[in-house]
This record gives sequence, C-alpha cells and structure tokens, in this order.
Amino acid sequence: MAKKDRTGKRKRRSHRSLEMGYYLVVTDTKATEENYFRGLRNSLPNDLKDQLVIKVVKTETKSLLDKCLEQWQLTPQYCNPWIIFDRDLVPNFDQIIYKAQRMGIHVGWSNPCFEIWMFGYFGNIPNIMRSKECCTKFSELYKKKTGQEYKKSDETIYHKLIQFGDEELALDRQK
Repeated sequence: MAKKDRTGKRKRRSHRSLEMGYYLVVTDTKATEENYFRGLRNSLPNDLKDQLVIKVVKTETKSLLDKCLEQWQLTPQYCNPWIIFDRDLVPNFDQIIYKAQRMGIHVGWSNPCFEIWMFGYFGNIPNIMRSKECCTKFSELYKKKTGQEYKKSDETIYHKLIQFGDEELALDRQK
C-alpha cells in the first residue's frame, strides 16, 4: 500500500483504548504476579493476544532496577519496561520509584502485597499493614469464595479470580 493510501487511517497512541506492544515486567516474587499477568494476557481475544507480549523476569528487590535495565538493553523490543513489587518492608521504597521514573521505567507496587489487589475481585479491600496477615486473610476469603485452597504458585489464579469474582468491581474498588 502506497503511503498516500494510508493517510488518515492511523490512530494516534492517545486514541487507542488498549495499548498493545511488548512489556518487560521485572518482579521480586516467585510466582504470584507472573501467573496473574500470564493469565490476564491469555484471557484476551486471539487477535489482541498476538499483539501483546509480556516477558516476566524475577529477581531480588534490591536488584529490580539493574535487572530491568539489563533485560531492556538485551531485548529493546520490550519498549514498556516495568518493575512490580510489594511495598511491605522495602527499604528505600521512595528512592526506587524516583530512580525508576528518571530512567524511563514504569513502576507498580502493592501495599503491603499483591494479594491486597486480588481482594477487590471478591469484595472490599481491607486495610491491612502486614504482608503475612494479608496473605492469610486473602487465603481465607479465597477458600470461602472458590471452595479451593489458595496457592501463590497457582498458574490459573487469574482465571479463578474472574470466574469466582468480579474484575470490573475490582478495578472500581482500586480507585
């Protein structure tokens, strides 16, 4: 197709409802966030799924920025670099965020842990300050709602959250 035939058919990035592309997610967890993000991607329609690539790399909290920069340089097609981590007991939390933003790295965190986000699928999000307490209370709620034991390593966690919970309400509750 000649260039003149494409004129006016392109949408500006700000007008797209869902930004597709390559995402590099560096996290400090063993499995929970990775399983959630993979489930989210796999739940998309096939035509969108092919336009969204999420690469999840795991490392220690203190190495998040270095690992993200290293992976970003090795695979520059991942133009949306993110670090995702739990707020719970992270020293220099504000400095990590500030430094990441200066480097062009997006930041996402949960307070105190990722399970606090998943509470929203089943009801109101409680005010819990400690990660261990949050995980315990979420496990109890999860069992009550699904009839199953909660496992951080569950590869189908996203599917179960949308099956037994309500994602739209979870998003509203986060606001």
